[in-house]
Amino acid sequence: MKKRSEMQLALQMVSGYGAEFSAWRMPGTNPAAYTNMDSYVERAKLAEQGKFQMIFIADTPVLSNNLGPQTPMFPMDPMLALMAVARETKHIGLVATLSTTFNYPYNIARQFKALDVISHGRVGWNAVTTSDPLAAANFGARVIERKERYDKANESIQIVQALWGSWGSDAWTLDVEGGEFADMDKIQPINLQGQYYASRGPLPIPPSEQGQPVIFQAGGGREGLELAGKYASGVYANPYDIASAREHRQAIRQSAVRFGRNPNDIKMFAGFMFSLASTEEEALDRRKQLMNFNPQEITNRVSYLGSMIGIPLSVNLVDIDKPLPADLLKNAYANPRDPRSPIALKLLLQGLSVRDVLAHGVINYHPVVAGTPTQVADFLEEWFLAEACDGFSVVPDVSFDGVADFVNQVVPILQERGLFHKEYEGKTLRKNMGIPYEYGMRDLVHYSNYRSDSSQKS
Repeated sequence: MKKRSEMQLALQMVSGYGAEFSAWRMPGTNPAAYTNMDSYVERAKLAEQGKFQMIFIADTPVLSNNLGPQTPMFPMDPMLALMAVARETKHIGLVATLSTTFNYPYNIARQFKALDVISHGRVGWNAVTTSDPLAAANFGARVIERKERYDKANESIQIVQALWGSWGSDAWTLDVEGGEFADMDKIQPINLQGQYYASRGPLPIPPSEQGQPVIFQAGGGREGLELAGKYASGVYANPYDIASAREHRQAIRQSAVRFGRNPNDIKMFAGFMFSLASTEEEALDRRKQLMNFNPQEITNRVSYLGSMIGIPLSVNLVDIDKPLPADLLKNAYANPRDPRSPIALKLLLQGLSVRDVLAHGVINYHPVVAGTPTQVADFLEEWFLAEACDGFSVVPDVSFDGVADFVNQVVPILQERGLFHKEYEGKTLRKNMGIPYEYGMRDLVHYSNYRSDSSQKS
């Protein structure tokens, strides 16, 4: 198992451009990277050079942003993108999101296990539910209640695991002289019937070098924690400060213990965005350049910043290139419903302009560090040593140069400080995450949603 002194890193791939949806306009970026799989392969190879444990592709099956000025939020298809990467890399893990709400378990099991075998044991499945009504409409469906979504997720993951293990670990005999390709006594139907899903099986795919894909989870709340505690070996989380991150990580570990698992076998990755430059001022200028590509987005962000500090703000009311007037700031407060608000208010009280505060990333989805490689490494070290996470899902502002800069400038600092490994521990994702081999259903005690359907038996 890994020492606590070493963090883990996942490179979040987004749609090929970076965290900022105006990144496609930055000098040097290929504007058509969305459809160019070579760009995904190139970034993945750089991450592998930097010894990242994995690349991660999030996904929601819907067009949810304005493609006039912005790029899509997700790749064309996560699994096909990973397939392109799998054939051009050797060590780095390949993790993708696929919804348990709108995909049949058999399809999920087949896609991920096939890719796991093809990649020699480097694949992970981020199992999530889907609550977006536009995504539901793409499947001719409606949004279902949260409890039902998670009940479906439990059934889906259970069936997927059973299907993964339905080809016995020693069933592939390849006996050329005896004429037996596989021992069919060890490749058996699963015959599971639940309230929402069912599958006969078996899945005609042998185990990979790591047994089966690693299960990841993203999503909070009681149901999300339970799902993670039962099944996940990795969790993607979005805390905005050390205190909430530590609390969330501890809740995940406690959930694992409740289901009879070793809490060290589940790793939490905190989302993190960065903009690198030789000075903090240059990094902030880079972020301002990205914002300036989309004036309407600046207008929207200024308005949202106002809601975070409890005062009306707009580009027509204030000069965003100057500090806010004192008579306006005296009424400001940190909105308790937004964990990012205290940081935004603190920067405004320090006399920064509205544009500079926005450049610090105070309304981004993840914490942002705009600064030097040392500043980025300091942030990661502080969170990790505070036991706020086991690693990070890092997102560069612009993928074109951001990935290479992180690998060449930040990773060496982390390695010199003894915070990040210098070589891969093995050839599988499980080995490189420090989690145990697994094959098939983990523990039937907690899988009460199913009955065996004898009518499906062969």
